Amino acid sequence: MDPELLLRWLHVIGACVLLGTGAGIAFFMAMAHRTGDPALIAGTARIVVIADLVFTATAAIAQPLTGWLLARQSGWDLTEGWIAVSLALYALTGVCWLPVVRIQIILRDLAAEAARNGTALPPRYHRLARLWVALGLPAFAAVLAILWLMIARPGF
Repeated sequence: MDPELLLRWLHVIGACVLLGTGAGIAFFMAMAHRTGDPALIAGTARIVVIADLVFTATAAIAQPLTGWLLARQSGWDLTEGWIAVSLALYALTGVCWLPVVRIQIILRDLAAEAARNGTALPPRYHRLARLWVALGLPAFAAVLAILWLMIARPGF
């Protein structure tokens, strides 16, 4: 198999995983949150945390590696406009995503505690859920923008 084709394929698969897990995790967390049911939220968040660590983290590590190898093999300079903007957006995604993972763990634990105690979700849960959305939206938008840049490769 052509090594460049394999790298491109791996890079595209990684992008699909980042976009897909991001969308899926956001959907399932939002739907669980809407129920207000601490047990359902805790169970959903438990699975979401695992998915983020297994799928998103793996893709997040593979993307810059495969991207760098593709750029090197194709003779692209990493300071080229669309690549530089993609890297900046990728950094923004990471800055947002790392706290989101931590927040998901805390949301899971707060919901599990409320379910065990038969109490309502505490105010801290709701504050963190809003922060989760506030960080998740720009991260997801950045991933969408990176995908567009990868496809369009606009000249800046």
